[in-house]
Amino acid sequence: MHKNYTILNHPAVFLFAAVAIIALLSAGCRKSYTPKPRSYFRIDFPKKEYKPYTSDCQYGFEVPVYASIIPFQGSQEPCWINIDFPGYKGTIHITYKILKNDLSQHVEDIHTLAYKHIIKADDIIEEPFAFPDRKVYGMIYNIKGNTASSMSFFATDSSDNFLSGALYFRVIPNKDSLAPVISFFSADLKHLIETIHWK
Repeated sequence: MHKNYTILNHPAVFLFAAVAIIALLSAGCRKSYTPKPRSYFRIDFPKKEYKPYTSDCQYGFEVPVYASIIPFQGSQEPCWINIDFPGYKGTIHITYKILKNDLSQHVEDIHTLAYKHIIKADDIIEEPFAFPDRKVYGMIYNIKGNTASSMSFFATDSSDNFLSGALYFRVIPNKDSLAPVISFFSADLKHLIETIHWK
């Protein structure tokens, strides 16, 4: 029995048609892909407002009203405190020493602590400050990059008092996601430094 045979039944034509259809479909679906930048959760910050911190220690300054002041655990030093920011996993560690003709040693200790971050830091910027009317002199270390501490300082009257502090966050360091938090609380630490006075 004779079968009807047309060009459409030819295997080569079928193969050509299949390839053409696949090519058209893939061309229509081909779009340029641009990866989206990583996004982070929005962080709401409290309104900036400060209050005096007073104690039996020889120093004073202003602290944010949204901070909690707690003793430095594990230390026998009564004038060592933590300024804690609940909800943000941030803390300013404050230490205090009475000078005994050892100012240069304390300055060197703080300098060494700041530069321990140099392995992971992008940069460390030193910012000296002086408030002669209050006899407050010192240095701020702005530490850039994925480091445990983003800012530290020391302040002294050069004769009797030596105060130091550092801002830490209890999270894995990530300069991109932490940038707004670091900026917000670094401003609080700078305000603290600008209001230091001795009793």
